[in-house]
Amino acid sequence: MSISSFFPPQRTLMGPGPSDVNPRVLSALARPTVGHLDPTFIGMMDEVKTLIQYAFQTNNTYTMAISAPGSAGMEACFVNLLTPNDTVVVCKNGVFGARMVENVTRIGAKAIVIEGEWGRAVNPQQLEDTLKQNPQASVVAFVHAETSTGALSDAQALCSIAKQYDCLTIVDAVTSLAGVELRVDDWGIDAVYSGSQKCLSCVPGLSPISFSEQAAELIKKRNAPVQSWFLDQSLVMDYWSGQGKRSYHHTAPVNSLYALHESLVILQNEGLEQSWQRHRTMHNKLAGGLEQLGINFIVPKEERLPQLNAVYIPEGVDDAAVRHTLLNDYNLEIGAGLGAFAGKAWRIGLMGYAARNENVTLCLAALKNTLPA
Repeated sequence: MSISSFFPPQRTLMGPGPSDVNPRVLSALARPTVGHLDPTFIGMMDEVKTLIQYAFQTNNTYTMAISAPGSAGMEACFVNLLTPNDTVVVCKNGVFGARMVENVTRIGAKAIVIEGEWGRAVNPQQLEDTLKQNPQASVVAFVHAETSTGALSDAQALCSIAKQYDCLTIVDAVTSLAGVELRVDDWGIDAVYSGSQKCLSCVPGLSPISFSEQAAELIKKRNAPVQSWFLDQSLVMDYWSGQGKRSYHHTAPVNSLYALHESLVILQNEGLEQSWQRHRTMHNKLAGGLEQLGINFIVPKEERLPQLNAVYIPEGVDDAAVRHTLLNDYNLEIGAGLGAFAGKAWRIGLMGYAARNENVTLCLAALKNTLPA
């Protein structure tokens, strides 16, 4: 058997991720590979750190990109900040909140779970009531933008409540970074992680992450070693920071970091607030068209993610058949429902480079031509 080179089809990616990758980012991947300790690469890493700080709106020293996807960013936050003695309040309103609970459990810490409604934002009053009843809690964890449901929670309000009860916060910003307002320092977020493949429109496989000074001190003063050697931030930061020689930790994904650098430069050039507005504008255009097709949103208007549109599949429509037709006839990918919404919902992404007029027009036209009259 002879296997030849692989050439994928040209798709328009409007699912829950990965998103369309900007051609400039794809071009950056093809630049010459250098060593991961090469002085020129170290200089680029410093720029990546500065650009991630801009995207997160933070001055945190402990800011970098983990050489693995957003799920590793999640695990890094939990394994570095938690020990088996800790009690964590986890706000669960979808699949990724459930993954947070899984992380807490595997560490051996105690998870107090606030069961939220799927398709709704986390209820701040529920968090406050839970913290009143559980004064031993030291950490609050929640998903800012729940990719499985399209719901956007009020991170500023939730972090403010957590601070009133002396809790650190761990925030999942995988789908929110660069797509909606996110201000790590102003909102008092202690640990935040994201993914390269969503609103940054970079290739999958990297996780921007940042720790506040309080969280960093906690990591430095740990009595027990972090469970994961690879994700131990006290070791990784010796590679990502410091003057002169860097400590070798692992072979960084050099070309992928070129791509992340380029995607963050694109974000910087557009402007963070302009990016937030572009996602909102494209969402409004898509929402108007979907409503004309009789397709209804799951999430109330004031709690919707502009970059991840979760909608009910119309009555009598074959979920898999429609997505199959979109993919094969239009080279258009939209996402299926997850968890409680499996078979009941579609998730239509407008993330990063995909949040463009031509993508919205294609999606609406393809759905109109594919759906039964």
